[in-house]
Amino acid sequence: MHDRVPVNPDHTPGSSANNQVNDAANPNHPTAGLPPLTITNVKSICCAPRRSPYPSLVIVKVETSEPGLYGLGCASHTFRPLAVAASVDHYLNAIVQGRSADSIEDVWQLVYRSTNTRNGPIINCALSGLDQALWDIKGKRLGVPLYDLLGGKCRFAVDTYAHASGRDFKELEDRVQRYIEEGYRHIRIELSTYGPEVEQADFHRAEFASPEDRYKDPVEYVVTLPRMFEHIRQVFGEKVQLLHDMIYTRIHPIDAINVIKRLEPYRPFFIEDPFCIEDRQYVHLLRQQTSIPIAYGEKFVNPSEYYDLITGRMIDFIRCHIPYIGGLTAARKVAALGELFGVRTAWHGPADLSPVGHAANAHLDLAIWNFGIQERVRFTPEEEDIFPGCPTFDNGYMHVNDKPGLGIDIDADLAARFPIPEDRIFGGRALRYRDGTIRRA
Repeated sequence: MHDRVPVNPDHTPGSSANNQVNDAANPNHPTAGLPPLTITNVKSICCAPRRSPYPSLVIVKVETSEPGLYGLGCASHTFRPLAVAASVDHYLNAIVQGRSADSIEDVWQLVYRSTNTRNGPIINCALSGLDQALWDIKGKRLGVPLYDLLGGKCRFAVDTYAHASGRDFKELEDRVQRYIEEGYRHIRIELSTYGPEVEQADFHRAEFASPEDRYKDPVEYVVTLPRMFEHIRQVFGEKVQLLHDMIYTRIHPIDAINVIKRLEPYRPFFIEDPFCIEDRQYVHLLRQQTSIPIAYGEKFVNPSEYYDLITGRMIDFIRCHIPYIGGLTAARKVAALGELFGVRTAWHGPADLSPVGHAANAHLDLAIWNFGIQERVRFTPEEEDIFPGCPTFDNGYMHVNDKPGLGIDIDADLAARFPIPEDRIFGGRALRYRDGTIRRA
């Protein structure tokens, strides 16, 4: 039996011209007998509990007219966290105050369509945090976990893939072995360097670079990638499914197509984001050249960007960063479209997604039929303390608890002890070629 969130029977929220029709007036509605529930405040909570140069996390907290009842959502955008926070605090808070917390779809459409310029990553991340928080509130109010609101479990847990990286083939091999011993059946492989790193001094003389910039040799990458797959397959055979992300070693689209074709003998589970978003038309040419599964769309900010790729069966996995497209309400619709065309999900789940965002990913993973695989992350002790109720991992599977809503909370006082440092406010870096030219990312 799930715990039901207590309700104050004497509470009568103030009237609002913006408030929606109260469904609780219907005696057959699940909230029958409960007072109307309105949004009273929306605010951002920013923190940076990891010691690495990134990520910076942005959480949205939505408070309601019922004392003690609030919801949390992930609005994290590593490269522009304060812009997202400002959108939450100064825009969303003003537009949704007094509206029904039960009317998730209506509130989502209101925020999404209240301007004739939309689908920007900043406002979409803010909208995602609001949207996830409203789903969290709905689950808490009804006393059920979010996956039950989304249709119930389709599987007992969420299968995940781990990241194995090494400076050379032997180091990579050792890390793959470690993950296999931990129970992972899917592992993303990469080398932390492809060819010699360009000396910083070469760029400093031209005053082109900052210490955060990355320099990779695209020619060396094209040569090394098939050798890496061949080595891992020779060592481990078919014990594990292998994945690879091309996003951080950008090469020209034709070179990407050529190198992917050379990977066919090693049977990748998928190749992720072979092209930057400006080159997405090349996906059609890639599909004509190889049958290797493709995961794409990590940087899409408009749900409709997936339409032609899904309906044309150009991709095999929806590689979506849920905050970028506006939250769970948008993601479950993209997933439903994918189901009709045999396209599975592979939601983005990096370190710059908060534990709240990972919980949202997992609840959706559990409830949709066309789930494919989920990227996983290791939570730091600081994150586990700040976010009690974090998803857990066992034998390569991710698990969420059965508490109402997302099942995760935040210790705001503890989060305040990890403010975003000044040098992380931008959070960006340039990807450059050897001559200093900035590459597409």
